[in-house]
Amino acid sequence: MDLHVVVPAGGSGTRLWPLSRATNPKFLHPLTGTERSLLQATYDRLVPLASPDRVHVVTGTAHSAAVARQLPDLPGRNILVEPLARDSCAAIALAAAVIQQRSPGAVMASFAADHLIKDTDAFARTVAEAAAGAQRGELMTIGITPTRPETGYGYLRCSETAELGVRQQVLELKEKPTLPVAQEYVGSGRYLWNASMFVWRTDVFLRELEKRRPDVFEPVTKIAEAWDTEDRDDVVGTLWAGIPKVAVEYAVMEPAAAEGLVATVPGDFGWSDIGDFETLGELLATEVDGARVVDTPGGGVVVSVDTQDVVVVPAGGRLVATLGVRDLIVVDTPDAVLVCQRERAQDIKRLTEILRDSGRTGYV
Repeated sequence: MDLHVVVPAGGSGTRLWPLSRATNPKFLHPLTGTERSLLQATYDRLVPLASPDRVHVVTGTAHSAAVARQLPDLPGRNILVEPLARDSCAAIALAAAVIQQRSPGAVMASFAADHLIKDTDAFARTVAEAAAGAQRGELMTIGITPTRPETGYGYLRCSETAELGVRQQVLELKEKPTLPVAQEYVGSGRYLWNASMFVWRTDVFLRELEKRRPDVFEPVTKIAEAWDTEDRDDVVGTLWAGIPKVAVEYAVMEPAAAEGLVATVPGDFGWSDIGDFETLGELLATEVDGARVVDTPGGGVVVSVDTQDVVVVPAGGRLVATLGVRDLIVVDTPDAVLVCQRERAQDIKRLTEILRDSGRTGYV
């Protein structure tokens, strides 16, 4: 099978501020329990599925040099640079269109750069099953078997009770639910987490994109036609900024699911999107006298007394001391310190919005 893999590497990980910044987003950080960054760990598990010349990273201008440094074996022509962020549909469509130019009808699998997966063998088996469906012309997703009623993820509603490794029809893509709704979803056994893992033939996806969002398809197609030519910069400069910002779920997958064109393979391979400090503490922290400490390269020391359920990220190289506190998140970086209640972990991105609106963009 002619399998190509795509890694969208964008965003600033605002729920991990101030550790993650616009110029140094979370996918470039070693948040894997090893010295490898999230991006490098993603590359490591994808290379066994597709050779380096069939791995593509879509990233922004600000991060392209860092991506090249972290992935020295990735061919430079496979780093697809967006001059402006236009959301996931444009990024994924660009990769699909470039791959279609280079290898018409190839099967393409898209996986975010900032996710953590523990069981790579189970992941590879699930991808292979999804790729088989894609080869038949289906728009495939890989849904994650829920382990809890999570309100921070979208969901896939399946045609029947989800069974690991067994293809299911996706009837509907659902938005992030309230807790009672999430409990109902998980209890039914017919809902999976939507991890934005997509597998399809490039020609099939582009056909659906043309039908549903020609305002994205037409400029991306022209850009892809010029991508490997000397006209690339001129064409990108003329057309890219005019592409609408829209998520691929809204643009293609939701309406396609309503027409019975989307299927999924349920997976259970220790997946996490490391979306906030609470999750980071659960996955990677070491217990230190009541504090859950997340070590980072060049990080500082933590001293903890009478502390309970506190996540500490000492990334500023200094001593961080906690005394008589509980249920907090404490993040120390060289130029910013965050202290918040653990239950507010999902709201940290509001701080970045305030900083941006007040002109303090250097901290974002």
